[in-house]
Amino acid sequence: MAPQPITLKAPNGKEWEQPTGLFINNEFVDSTKPENTISSIDPATEKEIAAVQAATPDDIDRAVNAAKKALKSPEWKLLPNTDRGRLMVKLADLMEQNHELLATIDAWDNGKPYSVAYNDDLPEAFNTIRYYGGWADKISGQTIGTTPQKFAYTVRQPIGVVAQIIPWNYPLSMACWKLGPALACGNTIVLKPAEQTPLSILVFAKLIKEAGFPPGVVNIVNGLGREAGSALVQHPLVDKVAFTGSTATATQIMKMAAVGLKNITLETGGKSPLLVFDDADMEQAVKWSHFGIMSNQGQICTATSRILVQESIFDTFVEKFRKQISEVSVIGDQWSEDTFQGPQVTKQQYERILSYVDIGKEEGAKLVEGGEARSGGGYYIKPTVFTGVSSNMRIYREEVFGPFVVIATFKSEDEAIEMANDTIYGLGAAVFTKDLERAHRVASEIDSGMVWVNSSQDCDYRVPFGGVKQSGIGRELGEAGLEAYSQVKAVHINMGNKL
Repeated sequence: MAPQPITLKAPNGKEWEQPTGLFINNEFVDSTKPENTISSIDPATEKEIAAVQAATPDDIDRAVNAAKKALKSPEWKLLPNTDRGRLMVKLADLMEQNHELLATIDAWDNGKPYSVAYNDDLPEAFNTIRYYGGWADKISGQTIGTTPQKFAYTVRQPIGVVAQIIPWNYPLSMACWKLGPALACGNTIVLKPAEQTPLSILVFAKLIKEAGFPPGVVNIVNGLGREAGSALVQHPLVDKVAFTGSTATATQIMKMAAVGLKNITLETGGKSPLLVFDDADMEQAVKWSHFGIMSNQGQICTATSRILVQESIFDTFVEKFRKQISEVSVIGDQWSEDTFQGPQVTKQQYERILSYVDIGKEEGAKLVEGGEARSGGGYYIKPTVFTGVSSNMRIYREEVFGPFVVIATFKSEDEAIEMANDTIYGLGAAVFTKDLERAHRVASEIDSGMVWVNSSQDCDYRVPFGGVKQSGIGRELGEAGLEAYSQVKAVHINMGNKL
């Protein structure tokens, strides 16, 4: 029997029917152990919103086999590329039609301001699907000149069944970052959402069926990482694993995927530097620096959480940065129009951030802002700033993933680059300067997958995203994202070479 949806009504008055089962073969089905559930908690009130069913290894097997069958089905395999793109564009249109609902669920489930979910996250999500829908019939191979006796060409083909494991900080955006290129290239998918944010993706699943995707092309299974996630990564019929999350978890996924030499894409942690030179536009440097670490409650893999400021302007910068916090970082629930910073996503994340405050104090750093929870209920933490940090401190080296920043000084350009690169991570970086030559020079020397010049965190679905070192393997978004979900086959035609 299909699991019955439940009626939910959010604090903003939006009401809907929330699926609670597993989405396999275009239908919501019960887990083999329906009593195993995952609770979605409103981080502003610490109360349960709803519980959804958690997949077992047997359920993962069902989903993967459905994806494998769909991969070979004429409905999908022989679907013209242009028609595949049309399905994706229709899905994007349906998302846009349900814009308010999907933003409501992500805000309630995650804790981010509704205004951010509505104005930023959802447009990024449906525009990513729409963008890759346009790519579906533009993926091509090459003809390669060799000798008159050979005609050689290449074709790009789907990798196969793809396991996608997404994080909780941008639930639908991260899902679309992975689904878009995978679908454009003709793969089939089993997607496991983060257990902290299980709701919006199930409503999104209904739109997949409504858009007309054949059964089994996209399967969505909530579940615990240690059980469902492990079973998915290790399943013998999975050809590729794409994961976004912590570096520690990515290390374990890489080990498991290595057993079958599965293709992998990993987008992991970061401790991104933001460099402010003494010729920078101070007002813009302060505003972007604040946005780069304090937006989304600081829960951003690319958060510029190490601010490095040239010595001569350090005191002025810190003073203005603290003023920016006082004027902009309004803490509140998801539904207030004034809210800039909502609650952290879970109690675990809340406690982790506060533990780093204690670590910073013990290490001898100077706490100049925040460093404590907001009084009252909910997982709220005041924006936190430490100065007087050294490169051996944990708060300088480790990813905190919250509204928590360290500000240090440098004397010269060479020292700034050396400090920026003194990390195991290499996801993003930002440089503030009016000197065009310096901007290009420093951007070239920083060890990271992305560098922003005179901005921070202004990502774009048309531009590649990814890191180096322990920040990941491969790229997402832009044309480069297609390479992660397709493989090149070379075909050699003998045109008269006789033995």
